[in-house]
Amino acid sequence: MQYEKLAIPDVVLMTPKVFGDERGFFMETFRQSEFEEHCGNYQFVQDNHSKSKQGILRGLHYQLEKPQGKLVRVTQGEVYDVAVDLRKSSSTFGQWVGVYLSAENKQMLWVPPGFAHAFYVTSEEAEFQYKCTDYYNPGDEYSLLWSDPTLNIDWPLANNASPQLSTKDQQGQALEWVQAPKFM
Repeated sequence: MQYEKLAIPDVVLMTPKVFGDERGFFMETFRQSEFEEHCGNYQFVQDNHSKSKQGILRGLHYQLEKPQGKLVRVTQGEVYDVAVDLRKSSSTFGQWVGVYLSAENKQMLWVPPGFAHAFYVTSEEAEFQYKCTDYYNPGDEYSLLWSDPTLNIDWPLANNASPQLSTKDQQGQALEWVQAPKFM
């Protein structure tokens, strides 16, 4: 596995070694000891899997009481994945990084606790899988406004059309109103 720190160094892009032949391919997607060496000492407690159509944007989600770290990947299609630093004590507070994750490039992204996270589906549809460092708690999930001009995220919107959003994501807050996650 290759680990690459991005413009926000705590966000890490992981590229697995893929071994392929006429039968298909094999790759290791996670090894705890290497993950701890390159990303930190985190344990995962929940795995999630979603399927979405092109033009859907899920996020920017974050938690305050029990912030989740997420190790994300795409197993079908392609998404543009974004992490926004919400750690008020961080030198990169309010900054974002974005990468394309796809079934083809097989890359994964580590988004640490204290970040808002979102993805936008760029292919016809995409299947998105991720590991979380804490359990989902619907009473502790918030949404940062995907189009906040302070963030100025450069979303690769299909046909420059507005993305499809959940009601919660339509009502996301601007960065200036976001509280810092606990323990950050």
